[in-house]
Amino acid sequence: MHFFKTSLVVGLLCAASIAPGYADSKNVPTGQFKDSYGTAFKFAPCGSGTDLCGVLLDIQGQSRTKENLALVQKQVVKAEQVSENQWKGTVELNGSVAEATITQVSPDQVEIQGCRAAILCQTLVFNRV
Repeated sequence: MHFFKTSLVVGLLCAASIAPGYADSKNVPTGQFKDSYGTAFKFAPCGSGTDLCGVLLDIQGQSRTKENLALVQKQVVKAEQVSENQWKGTVELNGSVAEATITQVSPDQVEIQGCRAAILCQTLVFNRV
């Protein structure tokens, strides 16, 4: 589970999928969010203002490797908005990339679903700090 979490985080940061633009950037999650392991991101609008970028602030648990610690304080998430509260892109960690969907389920909660090999999927919940 921790290995996949690491791959998920890495993949979200690297690439973005093709999506229509949405003019309302107020719906982009902004601020610091942390999961139950203690891994934290700072999300902010980027690109056209509706894209979502994330900087890895801290990584905890079994994902706290030398390779991942080198990504702390670096942008690892870049995704394009595909609907009002959803973005698609990738996260990269441990040298791997995972496709990811980021959904803002409430102003204080973001879910990141990442998939490797199109069948190994996991959803992580991040709450506003």
